[in-house]
Amino acid sequence: MEPAPDISDQDLLRVVQFHGHICPGLAYGFRVAKAAMRELRDRSSDEEIVAVVENDSCAVDAVQVITGCTFGKGNLIFRDTGKQVYTFLNRNTERGVRIRVEFTDEETPEESDIWRRFREGDRQPETLASVSRLRDRKISRILEMPEEELLRSTSSEASLPPRAKIFPSVKCSHCGEKMMESRARVKQGRIVCIPCSEETGQ
Repeated sequence: MEPAPDISDQDLLRVVQFHGHICPGLAYGFRVAKAAMRELRDRSSDEEIVAVVENDSCAVDAVQVITGCTFGKGNLIFRDTGKQVYTFLNRNTERGVRIRVEFTDEETPEESDIWRRFREGDRQPETLASVSRLRDRKISRILEMPEEELLRSTSSEASLPPRAKIFPSVKCSHCGEKMMESRARVKQGRIVCIPCSEETGQ
């Protein structure tokens, strides 16, 4: 039986508490974010650090907790390439680092078949037990693997995005709900929100 992943590290524990559970994606994000903070030093209390993430996986939750980059502060930017690639930029020092995940999990044909059955909806007890065992093993490997085998880091010269803007609110003339002024549309001479602008028959 595979031992449960060690989540005694206090930073990892905070990440797991925020996300709700431990999983391989979260483990990736934790290792990436810790590597980034070692390079850039300061956690972002405001917009000092900018994170550009190229996927919307569980890993991004770890990035938010460890780096302090969040959608709400405007310094977490999502560019959907589907890659396990993360770029971090420091506004104060103008230093940046681009990190990609290099992890490859070698699976036996039997293990690949277990994952296939699970993806296709097999929830038999024996399948779930096997998936749990494989997942725990993968998480432990990600957390324990030497960084040079797990990640590839390069200096980044990506230009810094502008700081987050605060826009005034305007009210939709159709539904009455408020929206950011920059998202307002005009339909038949009236200010409307995006959903109302896309409705037909108005």
